[in-house]
Amino acid sequence: MKCPFCGKKQSDVVETRIAEDNSALRRRRMCASCKKRYTTYERIDRIPIVVIKRDGRRDLYDRSKLQSGIIKSFEKTKVSGETIQKLVDEVEEQLRRQKETEIQSAFIGNLIAKKIKNIDKVAYIRFASVFKRFVDVEEFEKELKKLL
Repeated sequence: MKCPFCGKKQSDVVETRIAEDNSALRRRRMCASCKKRYTTYERIDRIPIVVIKRDGRRDLYDRSKLQSGIIKSFEKTKVSGETIQKLVDEVEEQLRRQKETEIQSAFIGNLIAKKIKNIDKVAYIRFASVFKRFVDVEEFEKELKKLL
């Protein structure tokens, strides 16, 4: 590991522990040359997920896009940020467990919709209106009847 201070390649691992989210190893290192300490993280190198859009385009999976859409659905509800974060983590984990690395956006949307529906009905309607592309009041009404 190259020292970020002096650039030398020799360092000693002073301490190793699991990172807070259990997704990486956190290592404290000390440079053998300048004696300064720094932190490194060791993570699993995951195969990227490709999302196949409705129009056939392929985009790399972006956790922040997923999170942003979910957060918008829950705006002005009483659902905690912690619950939303857990939902995002669960969806991402389910996507990573799929056999294929190319996943249809409709599959992802349905997965999210089911999870949101179990947490908050208003957030579900918000999410569904965008995901299912409601264009008129009748479509909203049909979805509301399914909920009731």
